[in-house]
Amino acid sequence: MDDRFKARLAVEALRNGVPNREAVRKLGCNQPRVEGQFANMLDKVTDPLIPCENSQGMLVSGDFGTGKSHLLSYLEQLALSRGYVCSKVSISKETPLYDLGKVFLAAIENGRIPDKKGRFIEEIAHSLKPGSDQHTSFFHWTEKAAEEGLLSSIFPASVKIHELCHDQELLSEIEAFWSGDRVLMKTVRDGLKLVNQYEYFKVQAPKVTELPLQRLRFTIELIKAAGYKGWVILLDEIELMGSYSLLQRGRSYSEIARWMGKVEGESFPGLLFVGAVTDDFALEVISPSGRKKDWDYIPNKVRMNTRYFSLVPKLKIGMELLQKNCLSLESPSEKNIQDTVETLRNLYQLAFDWFPPAQEVQVGGAGEWGRMRYKVRSVINEWDLKRLFPDYNPEFVIDSYSTTYDEDTDLENSSDENEE
Repeated sequence: MDDRFKARLAVEALRNGVPNREAVRKLGCNQPRVEGQFANMLDKVTDPLIPCENSQGMLVSGDFGTGKSHLLSYLEQLALSRGYVCSKVSISKETPLYDLGKVFLAAIENGRIPDKKGRFIEEIAHSLKPGSDQHTSFFHWTEKAAEEGLLSSIFPASVKIHELCHDQELLSEIEAFWSGDRVLMKTVRDGLKLVNQYEYFKVQAPKVTELPLQRLRFTIELIKAAGYKGWVILLDEIELMGSYSLLQRGRSYSEIARWMGKVEGESFPGLLFVGAVTDDFALEVISPSGRKKDWDYIPNKVRMNTRYFSLVPKLKIGMELLQKNCLSLESPSEKNIQDTVETLRNLYQLAFDWFPPAQEVQVGGAGEWGRMRYKVRSVINEWDLKRLFPDYNPEFVIDSYSTTYDEDTDLENSSDENEE
C-alpha cells in the first residue's frame, strides 16, 4: 500500500469521525497522563523484581467526541510495539458488557498480534514451541489449574492433543475451541486416543456457565506461552450499559470490577485493561443525586435474584471504581490543536495532491464546537469544499449529541453458551 493511498484512507476515516490506524499513528496522542499511566502498567507486568499477580486496570472518561476511541487505538499501537497482544472491543447490542462470553468472543475476533495478520488464536497457537520450557510450564499450569477447579479438564487435554497431534483437521478443531467455539467431547477423547494419552486424562464436559471465565484465564496464559508479554483489552463505549435494565447494569458493574482486577479470589496475571466511558456517566447513572440512582437501587435489585445475589459485593466495587477512579481526558491546548491541524494539512496534501490553505482553529467553543472530533471534521470538510469549489465559502452547522441513558432492552442480547 503506497503512502498516498494510506493518507487517503486516513483522511476518509477522520472525515467520518472514526480514525483508522494510519490516522492514529500520524496524529499521535495528546493525553500524557493517560499515556504515562498506561506505560507504567505495561512495565509493571514484566517487572522481574515485583511479579505482577493480577490484572492491571485503568478507566478513562471524556465527553462524546473528545477522542476516547482515538486514545484507545493509540494505546493499542503502543502496546503492540512493546510485545503485547491487543483486543479493542466496543460495547454494543452484540457485545453486552455483562456477558463475559460475548465480550471474550469479540476480543478474539478483534485481536491483534505484533507483526502478524492471521487469525488470532491460530497465529498464537502456531507460535507455541512444544518441548520448550515455556510450553512445558504452560501445560503444567493447565494441569494444576484443572486440579484446583480453575479450569475444566478439557483444557489440559486439548493442550496435550495440540502438542502431539499432526492431524490438521483435529488441530483446527482444538484451535476453534480455544477461540470460543464448541467442541464435542468425543472429539477430545478420540484425540487423546490418537496421541496415546487417553489413560492419563479424565475428561468431563465443562459447565456452560463457567466456561467464559475459564476461557479468559486460559487464553492469557496461552498468549504468554507463545512468547508475548500479555493481553491488553481495550473496552470502548462502556456508557451503553446505562441503557440496560437494573439487573443487567448490576451484572455489568461486577464485570468492571473483574476487568480492573478488584475481585477477591480471582487473579489474571498478564491481563491489562483500559475502559472508556462518558464523563457524566457516574453522576447521571450511579450517583444517588443522578437520574437513575444505581447506587441506591441496584444492590437491592440484584440481592433479590437467586442466581446473581452473590454479585452484590463485586458490583459495588465496580460502581465505586467508575465514580472515583476514572482519569479524565485533558482538554486540548491551542498548541495541540494547531499542531493537529498542521499534521492534517500535510496528510491532506499527500492524499489529494492539493495543499490546503492555513487554518486558524480556536481553542474551546460552545458545545460540540469545543470537541476535537468536530474541529478535525470541520477543517477536512472545509478543505474538501475549497478544493472542489475554490470560490465557495462554506458555513457549517452541526447537530448536538448527548447520551440519554434511557432504558433500551434491545441492547440486551445475552445467550448462554452450549458446550457438549
